[in-house]
Amino acid sequence: MPIQNKTLKLCNCNGTMAVDGAALSKALKLGAPAQVCGALCRQEINSFNAALQGGNDVVVSCTQEAPLFQELAEESGFSGRLQFVNIREQAGWSAEGKLAQPKMAALLALAGVPDPEPVPVASFQSDGALLIIGPAEAALYWAEQLKEQLDVSVLLTSARHGQLPVRHEYPVFSGKSILISGFIGKFNVTWQHENPIDLELCTRCNACIRACPEGAIGYAYQIDSDKCRDHRACVAACGSIGAIDFNRTENARDERYDIVLDLSAAPLIRLPHPPQGYLAPGRDPLDQAKAAQELISLVGEFEKPRYAEIKASLCAHSRNQVVGCSQCIDVCSSGAIRSAGNSAEIDPHLCLGCGGCHTVCPTGAVRYAYPRPSDMGLRTRAMLHAYAAAGGKDGCLLFHDGKAGRELLMRLGQQGKGLPARVIPIEMHDVAATGLDVLLGAVSFGASQCVILYQPAEPESYIEALRKQIGFGETILNALGYAGRHFVLLEADDHAALQEAVWALKPAAAVREAAAFNLPEEKRRALEFALDHLAKHAPQTQELIPLAPGAPFGLVKLDKAKCTLCLSCAGACPSRALLDTPDLPRLKFIERNCVQCGLCVKTCPEDALSLEPRLLLGAEARQEKVLNEAEPFNCVRCGKAFATRQMIEAMVGRLSGHSMFAGVEALKRLQMCADCRVIDMMESKSRETTIFDL
Repeated sequence: MPIQNKTLKLCNCNGTMAVDGAALSKALKLGAPAQVCGALCRQEINSFNAALQGGNDVVVSCTQEAPLFQELAEESGFSGRLQFVNIREQAGWSAEGKLAQPKMAALLALAGVPDPEPVPVASFQSDGALLIIGPAEAALYWAEQLKEQLDVSVLLTSARHGQLPVRHEYPVFSGKSILISGFIGKFNVTWQHENPIDLELCTRCNACIRACPEGAIGYAYQIDSDKCRDHRACVAACGSIGAIDFNRTENARDERYDIVLDLSAAPLIRLPHPPQGYLAPGRDPLDQAKAAQELISLVGEFEKPRYAEIKASLCAHSRNQVVGCSQCIDVCSSGAIRSAGNSAEIDPHLCLGCGGCHTVCPTGAVRYAYPRPSDMGLRTRAMLHAYAAAGGKDGCLLFHDGKAGRELLMRLGQQGKGLPARVIPIEMHDVAATGLDVLLGAVSFGASQCVILYQPAEPESYIEALRKQIGFGETILNALGYAGRHFVLLEADDHAALQEAVWALKPAAAVREAAAFNLPEEKRRALEFALDHLAKHAPQTQELIPLAPGAPFGLVKLDKAKCTLCLSCAGACPSRALLDTPDLPRLKFIERNCVQCGLCVKTCPEDALSLEPRLLLGAEARQEKVLNEAEPFNCVRCGKAFATRQMIEAMVGRLSGHSMFAGVEALKRLQMCADCRVIDMMESKSRETTIFDL
């Protein structure tokens, strides 16, 4: 529902910020000027209650007292939608607060943007089967603490200083070479038995301890290999129980668990974003306590969005076992993406929704859905258009996440100078999803700059991917005459560092006329829309822009002297940039479609192709260009064209010395089409049979 059809409740928070109701109403096209309260959550609460009875959705320019307003709405039976917009910390509380009316309009405009469409979900079921992995002292301690709430098992990695509980209340194993795969509800753990004593068979009768002459067995019921001298007295003492077997030390074990607590000094799953249900707090007791508390909550049924999917027909990962593009696999920090033949595939249970895969995907085969780039396009366009309508200049979008980034902005507004009046914050699930389509789309909508705020803990693979994306974007904009630094990667983990960086920013050149289109959902089309608009209004006309290696645009160059027009490159191309001609030996190329995946180069048997990253603008990029064509070769038997003369001559030249093609008839068969070749071979066998019979 457009914001014009909603009731807007503005508040200047006890006069601590300047809020111009008339100017905001005009910029947002509300009709009548909106009333500005000074204490909407206190003395003027009746004004809010009256708005609840008006029949419209209500937008409140305050997040500080959101719980109070929600409670009042529930008590009144309000059936509409209640939305909250923070214009205090993000706009009004700033050293430039008096200049922040355009930014307030931009923030409030988001209330009129439709919610993203719901996405499918991935489901989890956890019954509380917990495996605790680690040294005996810590693992057994937490097993005792959690055994009443969870179905505990323990896998000991070291038992020299521990003692097993007197009562056998939960399974205890020991092992090494531990491997963990899966996710909450479906973890698969394998390990090798490290010790001859099977702790699950052991009755803890202590007979082995008394029998061992070296004292190599303690009350953790594991054998110290440094002390053991192979007397095997323990085996005899164990007797029919059979818990001790020195031949069992390398046997593998495989078990399923719902959740895992890894108390190893270094995590066994070494991913920046490990799967949900796997906690590795390290050796710090406080961190272990926090993890134990979290484990208790991981029982039941859970759902999360399927953040991304891959359209296999567009994927440039592989063709015919030749690997081309693996950018999504390389960038993924959770191990959720793997090869699946010609395409990559995403495990929705492992995917945590960073969106880095969409950012690096050159073809747009990876579809990010939380939110979709088209949804981000709607948000950025609405904000920037409202900002401009209120008189804002040199707008800068600050992309941040909804956790640490939001907290930094709150601290900056409360304890620092706040944000400059031209810096408009926009929240994302994860900033790794800020790809070239979103960034260039924002500039085409009128943004002077885009700043991506990230934390030091962000995986380096994402930062490197973003660095490449903004490098391509900056090269394109500067070549078109848009001066200045348009895209900025900003690392900050405290509000002081954030304040210093954002106040030092200088505006870059913006487009003369803001675009009015909606950003398409397909990545390549979105890039085309943005690039066409930016080129149309560019200060400098450019037809060709050289780009750095790895760019998703470019030319395929062909060495005609090497090319035999086998057309294997056209068969491998996932984006239809390389095309064959059904009736003629001809190879065509459409530069707009080329994603520089390199599959054609790796597939070519003659090493005749190479890539040149660049951006070709204008109509020429969309036109078919003939890379190579040749004289067709006609079958010497039926006269049908079936290959190129160059290909047949090269094949005859290479195989003429081979024993299988000795003789005129065999070489002549190479000059026949497939059908005639079979017929000729059958006739040849028939002649040989006749001669033999005679």
